[in-house]
Amino acid sequence: MTKAIKLLTALPHKQRERLMELAKEVSFPEDTRIFEAGGPAARFWVIRPGAVHLDQQVTPQRRVTVASLGAGDLLGWSWLFPPYEWGFGAEAFSPVRAYEFDGAAVLALSVEDPLLGLSLVRTVAEILAHRLETTRGRLLEQYTIPRRGI
Repeated sequence: MTKAIKLLTALPHKQRERLMELAKEVSFPEDTRIFEAGGPAARFWVIRPGAVHLDQQVTPQRRVTVASLGAGDLLGWSWLFPPYEWGFGAEAFSPVRAYEFDGAAVLALSVEDPLLGLSLVRTVAEILAHRLETTRGRLLEQYTIPRRGI
């Protein structure tokens, strides 16, 4: 499996500096719901210290963790694609500090600086591909039935 891609370190230096001009430092106490599936997606975060679980509501009483994110990871990509709604929920599993970005401001900057926009979309696509590959691996491990006597 390939190594996880970190948004800020994957962007070229100049584009990272431009993006960071829009960053706002935020924090979430442990057990804070950061967003809910189906809610409006207007921002994203880069986790600094802390851990966040992405989850899916499977019954009215039960959520299942589908991914765990930590320092350097991108939290939220739904702000980039219509219908701009969260596909999962997110909860702080520990105290979290993060850089928060307003999606509309980042999209406007991407129009102003097409190289930044291209770098950002490519990096987010790589992150999503890695997460899909990781999820596929977990599913194969979970649902592969060991053969006995072979």
